[in-house]
Amino acid sequence: MRLRDIVDAIGAQVLVGDKSLLEREITTASACDLMSDVLAFAKSGILLITGLTNSQVVRTAVIADLSGVIIVRGKQPETATVELARKMRVPLLGTSMHMFETCSELSKIGIIGTCSDTS
Repeated sequence: MRLRDIVDAIGAQVLVGDKSLLEREITTASACDLMSDVLAFAKSGILLITGLTNSQVVRTAVIADLSGVIIVRGKQPETATVELARKMRVPLLGTSMHMFETCSELSKIGIIGTCSDTS
């Protein structure tokens, strides 16, 4: 599934992401607010779902080679976060849904969690 399909499926707002970034293929997602856990356990290419809005989210996405970030609960990222995401070409989405609801909706459209990934 492409990131643009996820935007449509959950009614997300694209905060950062041009057409090419929204063409990224997504099969796996992980929900986490501890960036140290993301660095320790995340696999390359996952979509991160988080409630954090600071620039460390983008830095973590770059280091861990994540496909993008969804910020939940209608939170707005800091200006520095948006600027860094643009510079580093990290797709950044926002949704008013809570984290659990976002995960549930992604599961319904075929996105699996990192614990479900058998590869």
